[in-house]
Amino acid sequence: MKSLFSDNRIAGLLQYLRRTPVTTVSTLASRLGVSERTVRNDIKQINEELKDCAVIDGAQGKYSLRIFQEERFREIFSQIIQEDDFLNSSRNRMDYMFGKLMRSEQPLLADELAYEMNVGRTTLMNDLKKLRAEIEPYHLTIVGKTSQGLLLHGSEIEIRKYVLDNAYEPIYRTYPLDEEIVDAIADTFTQHSFEKSVRDSFEQFATLMLDRFLTGHYIGELPPKYYNLTARPEFEIFDQLIDRFAEILRIDFPVEERLFVFLPIVGMRTPADVQDMHTIALDETVRPLLKHILCQIKAEMDITIESRDFTEEFLYHLMFMLNRLRFRVRLQNPMLDDIREKYPLAYQMAGIASRVITREYGLTVTEDERGYLASYFGVFLTENDLRQEKPFRVAVVCGTGRVTARLVAVQLRKILDSSAELQLFADEKVTPELLNEFDIVLTTVDLMCSCDRPIIRIHEIFNDRELIHKIEKAKYWDQVDVPILDNNWFVMTGLLDESRFFVLDGAESYDAAVETMVERLTESGQVDDGFAQRLRERERKGTMVFDHSIAIPHSVQYAGDKLVLAIGVFSKPLEYRDHEIRVIFLLGLPSQVAAEDSFLIRVYDEIITIAQDEELLNKLAAADSFPALLRALYRQAGE
Repeated sequence: MKSLFSDNRIAGLLQYLRRTPVTTVSTLASRLGVSERTVRNDIKQINEELKDCAVIDGAQGKYSLRIFQEERFREIFSQIIQEDDFLNSSRNRMDYMFGKLMRSEQPLLADELAYEMNVGRTTLMNDLKKLRAEIEPYHLTIVGKTSQGLLLHGSEIEIRKYVLDNAYEPIYRTYPLDEEIVDAIADTFTQHSFEKSVRDSFEQFATLMLDRFLTGHYIGELPPKYYNLTARPEFEIFDQLIDRFAEILRIDFPVEERLFVFLPIVGMRTPADVQDMHTIALDETVRPLLKHILCQIKAEMDITIESRDFTEEFLYHLMFMLNRLRFRVRLQNPMLDDIREKYPLAYQMAGIASRVITREYGLTVTEDERGYLASYFGVFLTENDLRQEKPFRVAVVCGTGRVTARLVAVQLRKILDSSAELQLFADEKVTPELLNEFDIVLTTVDLMCSCDRPIIRIHEIFNDRELIHKIEKAKYWDQVDVPILDNNWFVMTGLLDESRFFVLDGAESYDAAVETMVERLTESGQVDDGFAQRLRERERKGTMVFDHSIAIPHSVQYAGDKLVLAIGVFSKPLEYRDHEIRVIFLLGLPSQVAAEDSFLIRVYDEIITIAQDEELLNKLAAADSFPALLRALYRQAGE
């Protein structure tokens, strides 16, 4: 038992958090010598054991210990410190049982297992039930009666995949590899410039393969798709490495075992170094896949992503990801929750990409992989937001001397993008013609002249966060109907007025509700006569219902050159195609949508943010007037 769980990691983690105000999962993983996934599981377990007297709280990758009841916390902490091993945790008992079952050739008696783990029979039965449910997706079963003995049944490849996905560290963290084997691995990875993360993954696969194969658990014949991997140029490198294993151990390894340890290579993360990336041949079939993904995003969201924005790195990511999905090589994504929260629109784009992959390859994209796809789309959205056809020009008007003007300029350069152009002017020198040449005007005094550009009044010492947000809103000055430079995070409010708000409680159906909105907008000349028909045609191609609460019907409108947004609300959810619609965001897109992409992206981002905030969604759905809608759509910048 000690060979599997030899220290009280839970206690060590808590002790470190008591001494350190804020830390990261990666720091904890490094200190404890385990993976980030293990740390996250430990944190979850600790929070369950603390029973609300304290909590390990995480936000944006930073974790801290918050104590609410000091005395109760000390009691629980004392109990944790006194625990002998990890076997007081259901998770670790399940890992221990699986390790015993996968290595046993004879049925294991439940009473003997319970004795080894120092737990009662009822506890063992509960853990066994959980373990059976967890291994079921791998087509593994635990057969036999507890009084007569238990055996693990299933294919060897599935046993190995379960271990790699769920129990590698507790079972193999102290498994000794022969020094000559370790040296052979190091030599190969040094010669061919593979990254450390790839080597770590390979060592796990190699360790598992060696243990299973050398103890008589052969992987056996594999599905045909595995044997196709022998044609890849990189296979020869690792085939030769396994030949070195064979010489060291004086045993021959069949091709199936060689293919198994090759899986982390064909399914590795995309190398950060471009030169390393190009040492691996790109599967050219991913180029048309990328094209189909971008076309589908355009079709569903009317957002254009130029393929040049996605370098070869994304193509390599697609190739490696497809291999991971084909061969079920799981890649944990520790950033998944943060990506969902920080890049909601990118996450939806990744959902579209996932559906295209499923349609064309018959592969189900996991949440972890969807998160990695979203990372790439997040990079595009961020770069698209920063990229300007011309530099963002800012005029700064001061009336209290050169030193004050320079003080303002120094503060502004800290918060503006490096590509922004900043020019200082004395208040008596500015003219309307001069100021109209800039994108935005910041002034510390009342201007003696007017201009057509957004003007923000600032103090010599100003609030960075509030000013950043006002500047952000000023970027859309020419694209909204009611430009207001306030501290409201929602830019979309500048697109709304009384005529674009609808209480739809009387609508008999979703289609009728959308028709009501379109008719009123058409009558007022905000969309053209053909808009309704184009909307129906788009709906036939695919539903515009997003998630289970909102719908975003959209099409091109030719009545004007600006984006049209109308909002319709239902105080009681409306049933539609297995969804409950509560809010409709109707979009009329300008015909030249490419020029408006950054603004459209911002509006989409705000809509998706609303969809993910149940409290805010409730407020919108309950709005019975336009002022009530505006009150609901107020979120102070930075919240």
